[in-house]
Amino acid sequence: MTDDWQENPEQEDEEIIYVSKSELKRDSQETQKLAEKMLSLSSANIQKLPMNAELAEAVKVAEKIREKKGAFKRQLNYIGKLLRLTDPEPMKLAIAKIENQHLLANQHFHQLENLRDEIIAKGDAKINELVQQHPALERSKLRQLTRQAKKEAEQNKPPKSARQIFQYLKECIPHEI
Repeated sequence: MTDDWQENPEQEDEEIIYVSKSELKRDSQETQKLAEKMLSLSSANIQKLPMNAELAEAVKVAEKIREKKGAFKRQLNYIGKLLRLTDPEPMKLAIAKIENQHLLANQHFHQLENLRDEIIAKGDAKINELVQQHPALERSKLRQLTRQAKKEAEQNKPPKSARQIFQYLKECIPHEI
């Protein structure tokens, strides 16, 4: 009597991966939370998510039946099931990017404020450096606004020119996301 595994060497190379019921349940709950996050976004942001046609249709249906609690819950479960059938990583990254956009916008805002303050403090040296980095900036306009901002600061007037410098930088220096 011979053993089956000795007769067929291909069976020996196969590795059986055992996934516990608890692990499957955790994965299911994780994709369910991802579906909830997805549907909590605005319609415009949902359009930005990487979805196949079936998932996009399921999301449209869910948005229509949002007020019907039981039907919405079933649709949410269905979306979770669809997410389990695909790789959830691109969806997670897209949602994280959308959620962090306001943080990136604030960071850009603070960078522009710091640039404005440096321009007023350092003058031509900083202006020349910025014009090299961002050719869209006009050196003469920045120099004029800087002189006015320094004069306003000396006379304790409202910082109108400093605000104009900020607005000009905001227009000319793109916000990369």
